[in-house]
Amino acid sequence: MTIDAVLFDADGVIQRPTVDWRAALSGFVSPGDAEEFVLDLMTSERPSLVGKGDFRDAVAEVLRRWHSEVPVEAVLDLWRRFEAEPVVVDLIQQLRAHGIGCHLATNQQAYRRTIMHDERHYGDWFDQTFYSCDLGLAKPDPAYFRTILQAIDRPATSVLFIDDNVANVDGARSVGLHAEVYDLAEGTDALRSLLIRYGLPVSA
Repeated sequence: MTIDAVLFDADGVIQRPTVDWRAALSGFVSPGDAEEFVLDLMTSERPSLVGKGDFRDAVAEVLRRWHSEVPVEAVLDLWRRFEAEPVVVDLIQQLRAHGIGCHLATNQQAYRRTIMHDERHYGDWFDQTFYSCDLGLAKPDPAYFRTILQAIDRPATSVLFIDDNVANVDGARSVGLHAEVYDLAEGTDALRSLLIRYGLPVSA
């Protein structure tokens, strides 16, 4: 088995939230409505993940529906509250230094894509970046992975995909990629061990 390209998910693999966003969102409505409100907001995000509609407008509509007087910007601000794990970024650079193609493969709407790509320059860390809102496709749709394979011009059997979501990993495996579940909560040594298990050149 020779892996010459790795696809990295973002949330839960490269980056983690810096606030308890679910608790923060729950505080925007009465306690009895919190669970349904958060679910409604997450559901409203889905079209924008594949580039359909504006997430800001979707948030505003949800707030109107729940008669919340919270400003839209206060909700959107929670989507900015994340940080990349430096050790993971370093592992990615080690791989690239050895000629392993490293690519970002993440489900994001355009608002968050702007933060990640334009403000925080995630593109500098990868050979290519694949945001679902740009592709018009989202994980775990097999078409998402086929589109990336075509873009990087690699056979599925030479590509490893890493994600914290089991359904996304299953979607990748369905088109022939090597795919593994990993969550930052396991610690960065677990990711290092995973990469080494696949024969990838990172420091032990």
